[in-house]
Amino acid sequence: MTGTSSLNSPSPTPLSLLGLGDMGTALARAWLAAGHPLTVWNRTPAKAEPLAAEGAHRAASAAEAVAAADLVVLCLLDDASVGETLQGADLRGKDLVNLTTSTPALSRARAAWAQERGARFLDGGIMAVPPMVGVPEAGGYVFYSGDAGLFDRHAKTLGAPVGARYVGADAGHAALYDVALLSAMTGMFAGVTHAFALMRAEKDVAPTEFAEPLAGWLRAMAGMIGGMAHQLESGDYTDGVVSNLAMVSTGNTTLLETAREQGVSGELLTPYMDLMRRRVEQGHGDEGLAGLVDLLRDAAAAGVR
Repeated sequence: MTGTSSLNSPSPTPLSLLGLGDMGTALARAWLAAGHPLTVWNRTPAKAEPLAAEGAHRAASAAEAVAAADLVVLCLLDDASVGETLQGADLRGKDLVNLTTSTPALSRARAAWAQERGARFLDGGIMAVPPMVGVPEAGGYVFYSGDAGLFDRHAKTLGAPVGARYVGADAGHAALYDVALLSAMTGMFAGVTHAFALMRAEKDVAPTEFAEPLAGWLRAMAGMIGGMAHQLESGDYTDGVVSNLAMVSTGNTTLLETAREQGVSGELLTPYMDLMRRRVEQGHGDEGLAGLVDLLRDAAAAGVR
């Protein structure tokens, strides 16, 4: 006998997905696996054929894909592609979710653009690579920002391929969170690259041997992020500081001299070190690293790049 809860369970939400690159295809397969009726479209029709064989409906045009479902997800090349793809499509009453990589300003403009055309809008920043999609234990997720009611309405559907995290009504916040985290990752891997370069000439130290202490050290140092955030909120950049900026800046000489000895360029490190030196010269040697945040913003305001 079928239970009452089964009878009352809502059917998986139908949706349309426009854009079938590696990420779009991974999302499509995850939605199909979760039982969602799915319409797909791609500028190159051949990319939709494997998904059609797996149960997706293949739309002949972007406009047809938009018309096929109330929930429309975009995973395209760039913001310009969004405008081009949706030109001529009737967006009235549609729930538009844009997972195309963008900037905060472009996301806010696209939200206004969608509203003018009668659509509700969410922007998304994907914090995952395609192999993480549909694999909950991989830890991937998407930041969403914009219409809160729209997120609440579709949170279960949006969370089927990867986790869904709402970060506010400002449509630009998902892109900002996305780029901020990717920027942190870029800086981290700059340091990782420099560290491996230092060790490269040591034939008796295998890269795989060095990787374990390197990863462990970075995990340990990640614990400092919360303290830095508290300093930024309180405005007291000396609170809880163990190694102050003057000490760290002085120690940078050893880092650069070691690079010279190992035959490695210091170009990945010197911009950050220069910021430390400037902050110390401004009389803030007793601070931690939080003051560099203000220094970066002041430099941008002054037109320094």
